[in-house]
Amino acid sequence: MRVIRACRELGITSVAVYSDVDRAALHVRQADEAYHVGPPAATESYLNIQKILNVAKRCGADAIHPGYGFLSENAAFARACEDANFKFIGSSAASIEMMGSKTRARKAMEKEGVPFVPGTSSGLDSAAQAGQVAAKIGYPVMLKAAAGGGGKGMRLVQTKEGLGSVLEAAQSEARRSFGDGEVYIEKALINPRHIEMQILADEHGNTVYLGERECSIQRRHQKVLEESPSPIVSPAMRRQMGDIAVRVAKTAAYSNAGTVEFLVDENANFYFLEMNTRLQVEHPVTELTSGLDLVHLQIRIAAGEPLPFTQKDISLRGHAIECRIYAEDPDNNYFPSPGTISLLLDPSGPGIRLDSGVYEGWTVPIDYDPLLAKLIGHGADRPQAISRLVRALNESFVGGVKTNLPLLRRILGELDFQAGKVDTGYLDRLLRSKPAEVKHDEKVAAIAAGLFAILEHPSTVANDGPDASGWKKAARADALRGTT
Repeated sequence: MRVIRACRELGITSVAVYSDVDRAALHVRQADEAYHVGPPAATESYLNIQKILNVAKRCGADAIHPGYGFLSENAAFARACEDANFKFIGSSAASIEMMGSKTRARKAMEKEGVPFVPGTSSGLDSAAQAGQVAAKIGYPVMLKAAAGGGGKGMRLVQTKEGLGSVLEAAQSEARRSFGDGEVYIEKALINPRHIEMQILADEHGNTVYLGERECSIQRRHQKVLEESPSPIVSPAMRRQMGDIAVRVAKTAAYSNAGTVEFLVDENANFYFLEMNTRLQVEHPVTELTSGLDLVHLQIRIAAGEPLPFTQKDISLRGHAIECRIYAEDPDNNYFPSPGTISLLLDPSGPGIRLDSGVYEGWTVPIDYDPLLAKLIGHGADRPQAISRLVRALNESFVGGVKTNLPLLRRILGELDFQAGKVDTGYLDRLLRSKPAEVKHDEKVAAIAAGLFAILEHPSTVANDGPDASGWKKAARADALRGTT
């Protein structure tokens, strides 16, 4: 939907693809054209490169936007697009390939002097090698899939006992998830902050950074809430991180939109983590604080246009926070909650943006990620962004399926979050704690008792004297009943 809207604004025909279960999806209904690509299994539809290219040929497309997931960081797909004379709206296959492997990226960044967490820049050959490296850098350590993402193939190891079996498990999961069992090891930073820097690069050698996003609030390594700017990043730190992000992009000969991710320790030391070679799900917070349309710019860059600004032209204004609304059941270990949306109430008002892919009456499938919508609040400062987002969350309702709306409301009402005291372990700690008890206010109780008395005896309503008309008495009684 985000890409379709940008195409419509630019006067470009949009073409959607869909699997069997997505035939009635919102993006299919909104696109100018739509083509079926196969059954629900992603390997037979959205991940099938040849089927995607066949649709592009059939409809006469000039370019392919890969979206946020599936083939968006697949170097083979980018190369296949290039070979078939379709413009891939992203970086080159060579850049994606270089940055897609964390070990290759670490090797390249090591040569450029980019700071990264101590560990190996090559895959581990054996448990013995893992033990030697872990003893050198010190426990705890983190095992990570070289081709990984979303927490797959990632394991925290606290002591040397069981390191071998944990390594085997990580390699096996990496092989199943990415078709590549390469796993490397690095020093584990306990509860760091996860901060990423948005970059844009054209095909003429110009690269800029657009400010950072705080992405520390995660569950099982999946982001839940993001904001820009980060509460802990000073202007000087932003310049340092931005300069390094630009250096990373230039080293990879990167073009189009991308994100350089960092881990930040408790002393505000930051370390290069990886580069996401695509547009991020959380890009709206950067759009709101920078005033730029990243999808418009992606398309213009792919069309060969130079960036219309330089780094000195970039200025950030206000604060933006994004909540990801998922169809999942918080009371059942956050299991996906497929089903038909029976009622949908969308928020609106000043400073609120809703990027949604659903509608009332649509059936949420079990086959894909349960993300329904992204709700973003923007304000002059962080407190205003929070208050607007709290108001919008209270206006939101999704009937027919379970959602994480209660969790999002709880996070925004929590004192540590409001103070900006978050890290990657914040949400786990919050979920382990009990929600704060609701205190009963004596004044509220007194008001409720008074309303009850009035409803039971309408004649006691003020100004309902003997001369008051019957319709006025009835209207007041009905209004009070509606209040309760």
